[in-house]
Amino acid sequence: MFSSVKEMIHACQADNIPVWELALRREVEEGEHSREEILQDMSQKLDVMAAAVERGLEGVRSYSGLSGGAAKLMEDYRQSGRGLSGDLFLKAISYALAVNEVNAAMGIICATPTAGSAGVVPAILMAVRDQLELSREDQIHYLLTAAAYGLAIGNQTSIAGAEGGCQAEVGAASAMAAAALTWAAGGSLEQQASALAMALMNVLGLVCDPVAGLVEIPCIKRNAMGAANALAAAEMALAGSASEIPADEVIEAMGRVGHMLPSALRETAQGGIAATKTAKRYAKALKKSKKKYLSEEQMLVPGEGGSDASEAN
Repeated sequence: MFSSVKEMIHACQADNIPVWELALRREVEEGEHSREEILQDMSQKLDVMAAAVERGLEGVRSYSGLSGGAAKLMEDYRQSGRGLSGDLFLKAISYALAVNEVNAAMGIICATPTAGSAGVVPAILMAVRDQLELSREDQIHYLLTAAAYGLAIGNQTSIAGAEGGCQAEVGAASAMAAAALTWAAGGSLEQQASALAMALMNVLGLVCDPVAGLVEIPCIKRNAMGAANALAAAEMALAGSASEIPADEVIEAMGRVGHMLPSALRETAQGGIAATKTAKRYAKALKKSKKKYLSEEQMLVPGEGGSDASEAN
């Protein structure tokens, strides 16, 4: 649908329309659904995202036992008023954690662009919608905008961690959210492209190293980082600080970096965080457990020292 960000911007400028409208028109032209059907589908996705945030904030635990409860802790911390950052920033982090904890607990989420990076785009939207006074229609347009930029990334390179590392998943999600947020805050097409480029540059080379091969550690908390990165990139773009490198060149660079990453750092659980002593201990414990579930006691045992840690190495 879109081969580049540059193509999207030129098409929008030619017809004097926003990115979301371009995406909607192209989907109608090239797909099998009407405008109304597409908007309804996106509205349903919005409901799924909101429900995932709400469920995650209540506190969930993954089937493996490797993760759970971080979103609730973060939300409680935010509401306590003890946070060092602004409320919007803390919301974004809480919501990103919430969605990905629901994913790890086998709940319903929307892959944006993947399941492992599903927290960033909705987290930013849910965090800013009240402050920016976004109507439901605006929120759907935000999602369409993010989707269009995601297509521009995916059509130029891979959005799979197995091919390009986590830069292709959380990195792409962060870039999509940054561009869509910039639009929602009234930013120009050029500012949207700059936000995307800066967000992607900030995570270039990010590896995919899931502990025990599960999309939990460090994936869930990397979504919180992706949300924070999206906010930073959007703020810089809105302030007038343009990316020195065009968005499409950054996307191309991400693709080249992904190909340079060794297989151990591309979703194989053989390198990075997955190769640490504690990660190996978790993997061994999960393999031995018939229920594939770690107890709270197993999770709290430090990785250094002890017979389990020694055996895992």
